[in-house]
Amino acid sequence: MTTIPAPPTTSLAATVGEFAARATLDDVPPEVLERARHLVLDAVGLAFASTAYEFPGVALKALSAFGGAGEQPVLGLPNRLPARDAAVLNGVLIHGMDFDDTHIPAVTHVTAAALPAALAAAVSSGADTRTLLLAYVLGVEVSARVGIGGAGGFHDVGFHPTAVAGAFGAAVAAGKVSGLDAAGLTTAQGVVGSMSAGLLEFLADGAWTKRLHPGWAANCGLTAAGFAAAGWSGPGAVYEGRFGLYNSHLAGRDTRPDAVADGLGETWELMRTAVKPYPICHFIHAFADAALLLRPEIGDSEITGVRCAIHPVPGKVVCEPPEAKWAPRDEYDAKFSLPYVVATTLLRGRFGLAELADDALADRAALDLAQKVHVTEDADSAFPAAYSGAIEIELADGRVLRHREQVNRGHDERPLSNDEIAAKFAGTIGTVASPAVADRVRAAVLGLGDDTPAAAFAEACRG
Repeated sequence: MTTIPAPPTTSLAATVGEFAARATLDDVPPEVLERARHLVLDAVGLAFASTAYEFPGVALKALSAFGGAGEQPVLGLPNRLPARDAAVLNGVLIHGMDFDDTHIPAVTHVTAAALPAALAAAVSSGADTRTLLLAYVLGVEVSARVGIGGAGGFHDVGFHPTAVAGAFGAAVAAGKVSGLDAAGLTTAQGVVGSMSAGLLEFLADGAWTKRLHPGWAANCGLTAAGFAAAGWSGPGAVYEGRFGLYNSHLAGRDTRPDAVADGLGETWELMRTAVKPYPICHFIHAFADAALLLRPEIGDSEITGVRCAIHPVPGKVVCEPPEAKWAPRDEYDAKFSLPYVVATTLLRGRFGLAELADDALADRAALDLAQKVHVTEDADSAFPAAYSGAIEIELADGRVLRHREQVNRGHDERPLSNDEIAAKFAGTIGTVASPAVADRVRAAVLGLGDDTPAAAFAEACRG
């Protein structure tokens, strides 16, 4: 008879497992729970809005070829899928427009993996929304801490931290719902470490892989929790070990593995999660705000040049490769294009979903102005603690306009209020759903945390 070794009790994963196993909803401060509900509200609104695009249909077609129909409702759609497939598609829907929340120091979209994993596990197990909400909060806490441990380095070596860190948060969220004890939750993290991946190569050609990352992380979390429940073993030192996450993914770089377990139950990283005011890469938000602030001063003068200063790590994401950033080939290129966003914002005085439409992408004036944008390294950037942006605009009349946004709007130092999040939700879900549906979804989300079955909540959030 084979004996499965127990994971060590002194590892970082074990500390996380012990915390998650004993945590109850009563341990979470009321303001954290209220913010959590609003982060979920933002995510569900985005899932609905994504249904107007092509990519969810392609994802549904791919997933349907594997498992066919199932019992799990899908956010914003009438379809039902098996649990893991529903989690994948929900992650795609939440993250697909790149308008979802981001934990700033972790550089991680935390809700897009944690919520689909918690929801799928809760519906499968017949749990109530108290369990669902707690699992989601724990998933966010773990995802954020794993991302923080990378010290901003994941992007620099080509890994998407949402995929990497999100898998660990999803494993804890799913494991908590399924009733894993501390050892089981430790094992789930060990198992999911071998599934934790996500490459940034999509930046070269605008491929759709990033849209899949959080949903796949949720799938990995559910799978890992299932293997742990069945008695599989996993390495205990999955974070700090010789071939653990940080030594394998970020070898030779400064990392902070201890951040994974630091402050659990005392510091709530969920409160540092930023909600996006713009449907673009978070690295560009400060530049959009700076452009809007400078725009009234331009008047009738011609812009002869624009200089943007950015930290080199986010600069790789939003300025490389140059041919895709100075002349975006599609809306996904545009979301990650610093020159296009700055030029379009200066011309139109706004940047919303309409600025990603085909007519906007073909706007000759915006493309010509983008060619005048030059990018330099920002020695004063706050990255990764915040996503800074500095703009200098040269005008034909000789004036030079300058503005720096050191801390991006939405950051925990400049958070969007819950009312602003609710207004964003109304705008996103309103693009595809009636006011009655929006009211139904809003009531279901803001009521999270009672004895309502998670299945009933999921049903309320169907399209």
